[in-house]
Amino acid sequence: MKINDLDLRRWKEYDEILTDSLWIFERRERGFTRTGEYHGNFIPQIPRQAMLRFTRKNEWVLDPFAGLGTTLIEARILGRNSIGIELVEDNVRKIREILSRTPGEGIQEVVQGDSMDPEVFRMYDRRYQLAILHPPYWKAIRFSDDPRDMSNLPDLNSFLGGFSRVLDNTLGVLDGGRYLVLVIGDIYDDGEIIPLGFLTMDIVLKRGLKLKGIVVKNIEENRGKRNKRSLWRYRALKNGLYVFKHEYIFFFQK
Repeated sequence: MKINDLDLRRWKEYDEILTDSLWIFERRERGFTRTGEYHGNFIPQIPRQAMLRFTRKNEWVLDPFAGLGTTLIEARILGRNSIGIELVEDNVRKIREILSRTPGEGIQEVVQGDSMDPEVFRMYDRRYQLAILHPPYWKAIRFSDDPRDMSNLPDLNSFLGGFSRVLDNTLGVLDGGRYLVLVIGDIYDDGEIIPLGFLTMDIVLKRGLKLKGIVVKNIEENRGKRNKRSLWRYRALKNGLYVFKHEYIFFFQK
């Protein structure tokens, strides 16, 4: 089964595609209609790398945490089809407006709904060849006032339970042998690290997926720390902590 459009006879020509496990990006990629305005959105290089490596043109990509549509924008630019699920109504409106101005090919659709609800996934009778999950890092950033928002769930067990429901809904529509990409970082809470990355990784592994890669990516422009670097350094020295400068990208095969 061929899962990308790469011609390995020309493998030396694919300089754009990253194969190392450490990704350092000085800035988010700009151009087209890419935007960094959304608090907590991920950089377009991540879904771009995933789609180039693990999809073919015209295949379908699912993003159950659409945010402001980064995955859908990159899918359009690359000629992939995509569907995003987003809880916040205003974000859905913005995604549709951005996509209307984005050049490219393919079908991009966004549905307002709760990705923990299996009924949302049943709105489309469709199978997907790639899933990209970028959930909230629990309560690190509050994305809305909606109690269904995973950033508003009251405790860690509730968050992991919510993630599990989204994961199960996603796996139910992902083709066998295809890839699921999870982008997540850890947080501090009550003076200690909560390793969300490894906790969620373990949940995926318990569903029987193969772990194909763990990529560590730098974090430079987290809005919560922007212009507060001295304060965060002081807090780190005072409390015996380390300032987060990385997040994880896990690659799984179903």
